[in-house]
Amino acid sequence: MYEIKKQIYLDFTKNQKSSLCNYLRAYVKKYSDLDEKDILKRFLDDEKYYQELNCSKFEFLKDILYEDGFTSDTQKYIHECKKYYAYKESQRPIIEANKAYEKQKREFLKKVKMSKESPTKKQLYYYDKLCKKYNLEKKELTSKLEAMEEIDKIISEHNQDYKIAETNGEN
Repeated sequence: MYEIKKQIYLDFTKNQKSSLCNYLRAYVKKYSDLDEKDILKRFLDDEKYYQELNCSKFEFLKDILYEDGFTSDTQKYIHECKKYYAYKESQRPIIEANKAYEKQKREFLKKVKMSKESPTKKQLYYYDKLCKKYNLEKKELTSKLEAMEEIDKIISEHNQDYKIAETNGEN
């Protein structure tokens, strides 16, 4: 897509070319369900409509909107945009898999870090309160990870008991 930008709209200024290309790329993404010729036709019709209303984003296109050079350059760029978005869509499963892997890696590293740190005062206090509430025997907690796992275990066991008792009471 970047190579085609060097070959098209040679008469435009840098800013004109950039704004038109960015707009066309967004336009192709918005109407990705249409084919290239329909996108081009729709863009030209929209631009003509806005020029008739005197509120066009691209005043510099007024005289060249339907010239062969402009339409062929626009067609080339639309084609490249469609290829770009098709490629990006084909890469989506790989990107999603990489994101999932990175998330797992971060979780693992977080657990390793937590296993080396001593538990916080809040964790110890909360663990003590849970043990008193449910009449459990306290363990000596050596790390944040162990404290977190013990607290989660107590909560999940007692929530499970609560849910079972609640369903039995309804019957």
